[in-house]
Amino acid sequence: MKTFCHWSLCSLAFLVGSVSAFAPQNSKAPVSTTTQLGASAGALGCRPIGIGSAAPKHVVTNVDLEKVVETSDEWIRTRTGISKRHLLLDGEDLRSLGAEAAKNAIDMAGIKVEDIDLVIVATSSADDMFGDAPSIAQEIGCGTNTVAFDLTAACSGFLFSTVTAGKFLSGGGFKNAVVIGADALSRWVDWDDRNTCILFGDGAGAMVLTTDEDSPGILGYAAHSNGGGYQDLKLGYEGSPRHVATPGEGTTVSSGSFGKIGMNGKEVYKFATREVPAVLQEALDSAGMTIDDVDHLLLHQANIRIMETVAKRLGISMDKVIANLDEYGNTSAASIPLAFDEAVRSGRVKNGDVVACAGFGAGLSWGAAIFKWN
Repeated sequence: MKTFCHWSLCSLAFLVGSVSAFAPQNSKAPVSTTTQLGASAGALGCRPIGIGSAAPKHVVTNVDLEKVVETSDEWIRTRTGISKRHLLLDGEDLRSLGAEAAKNAIDMAGIKVEDIDLVIVATSSADDMFGDAPSIAQEIGCGTNTVAFDLTAACSGFLFSTVTAGKFLSGGGFKNAVVIGADALSRWVDWDDRNTCILFGDGAGAMVLTTDEDSPGILGYAAHSNGGGYQDLKLGYEGSPRHVATPGEGTTVSSGSFGKIGMNGKEVYKFATREVPAVLQEALDSAGMTIDDVDHLLLHQANIRIMETVAKRLGISMDKVIANLDEYGNTSAASIPLAFDEAVRSGRVKNGDVVACAGFGAGLSWGAAIFKWN
């Protein structure tokens, strides 16, 4: 799946003169001039003050999937850590899920909806191909003074969007932002492919950020992409020819549609276990911190074996790893805020705790950010 941004026309006009979200500031990682791009920087002048999530009510267990494809509950659990997933049903929409997560985050933050300046929706499966952010912003009660746009970076989307919001809040004239990660990849799963249909679930998570130059809560970040690996995890365009009877011989255009999720599991595993520890270390370096300063490790909820390997390579105990993929599976851009929300509301993550987060996935793209909660 190609990494790109979904902008509304009015948002694009507003942003033409803005600072790039990932302009190389104090970059410490080698950057390729061909296929790999990256940047890292220290603290951004904002902090998280609210978190929320939402998931569909319908649940499909591993045992349920035994009747769909040739697999077993034990096989799925031992290899992925997933036991069940929540799925949107026919007629249900992703926008409502994103709005519910955002409302929950705003309630925790204790701010007024009219004080929200920016809404970013990280998604690869929008209800509207032109973008869901403006309609979600309207549904939560934002007015026309709120800038809203989608950002598509698959499973890295929430972290990329959070850093983007942080740039707007750091001297950009904005006060409050809501970042929403929401995906419904069950819509694009091949339910006859036992290697992929077992992995994905649907959900949404949201975080409220507010400007704070004196006590920042995003302490450092790093982000990278490498288009050379996009074939290993993608959801490709599949058009069919459509003849238009223009003068002469006519014109054949493409009638658009998309295929199903395709993944080279072995290569994605190698990519994640190689790059995620490195990008987390890069973000820690940018923050002037070490792994010993981290209270919690929160990774994109893709596979428990990836989490275990990354934790081992960083030298961090699995006791510090936040995980809920047993309940939700891989919810793409929603996975980090969904797990973050559960950890905060359960009391596991407390005020002042440092949380090292990393997202990784299609593009290929990967990034990390070091948060100080509240």
